[in-house]
Amino acid sequence: MSRFTLPRDVYHGMGCLEELKNLKGKKAILVVGGGSMRRQGFLDKAVDYLKDAGMEVELFEGVEPDPSVETVMKGAEAMRKFQPDWIVAMGGGSPIDAAKAMWAFYEYPDTTFEALCIPFNFPELRQKAKFCAIPSTSGTATEVTAFSVITNYETGVKYPLADFNITPDVAIVDPELVMGLPIKQVAYTGMDALTHAIEAYVSTLNCPFTDPLALQAIEMVLDYLPASYKCDKVAREQMHYAQCLAGMAFSNALLGIVHSMAHKTGAAFSTGHIPHGCANAIYLPYVIKYNAKDPIAAKRYAEIARRMGLAGISEKALINSLCEKIDEFNVKLNIPKTLKEFGINEDEFKEKIDKIAELAVGDACTGSNPRTIDPETMKKLFECTYYGTEVDF
Repeated sequence: MSRFTLPRDVYHGMGCLEELKNLKGKKAILVVGGGSMRRQGFLDKAVDYLKDAGMEVELFEGVEPDPSVETVMKGAEAMRKFQPDWIVAMGGGSPIDAAKAMWAFYEYPDTTFEALCIPFNFPELRQKAKFCAIPSTSGTATEVTAFSVITNYETGVKYPLADFNITPDVAIVDPELVMGLPIKQVAYTGMDALTHAIEAYVSTLNCPFTDPLALQAIEMVLDYLPASYKCDKVAREQMHYAQCLAGMAFSNALLGIVHSMAHKTGAAFSTGHIPHGCANAIYLPYVIKYNAKDPIAAKRYAEIARRMGLAGISEKALINSLCEKIDEFNVKLNIPKTLKEFGINEDEFKEKIDKIAELAVGDACTGSNPRTIDPETMKKLFECTYYGTEVDF
């Protein structure tokens, strides 16, 4: 038996933030990030709409990019004091992911982070509050997913939390919130969305419910991401919807080792944090070539290329066309081809790669990758992504 879970309501369209007026409750805590929502006026709008709904509102501001265990605990403590019946998270993936984890500790103060790191091991939520997510970037799709990524900065490891309990009740996908996104963020989050959709389509848990969503998302990203990068408003709106469709697909089909690799390298190197979407964009063509050695995966990558109208008749030619298209997008979006080009120090890479490879194999996303991998092979794959060498194993 398989399961397919989405938010009960997904509102979309310009200005749909106003749907906050229709939430039913007494108290709402609004979790946000570093200040862009306040600067652009969306935070005040959201507060006013929640007050129009008859709710008392409290803010929890300042969730950092790649939210920490410490921030999660502070937010949960604020919730326990305020006792909201709605948790509303607005912003990029970080405040929404953080609020999902806060939700668990709010309702279950005695649970442990270690327990929540076990996939699909959350206690039953909605005992005290429901959850509304409002994305301000077009990539993570955390507004419709069963996932949250929290970083332990003491160890430098990202923990992907996974449980259908943390799928939001309501998603408000308002493209007005992404019209002012910086182009670098458009590039990284857009390639994150493309990776979500491709990995969902070839995942071992793909199914007839997720495949159409994944394919539609891939098609829309290829159609609209370059124009969105150039600040075209129609393209920005369509990318906001494309990333949401990709999230619906991967929340139910799960992901693969592109994400395993990105999770374990994002905060691992002293020479610079690798933004999640940037890491995915670098790793994706290398992983496709690795996974394509599996005949079932090869067939599905070829199906993607064929559906997108890419050149080629044989599976091999179609897969090469898909990788070339991703490389072409990375060039257009000013994303480096290798970790070396990104600026990761070679000596540090060599020093840390054994441990990183081991952690990546143990990541929650590895289990649904279409081709198995061990730490030694993962190390070789990372080396290809560092030096730009061919994946021939």
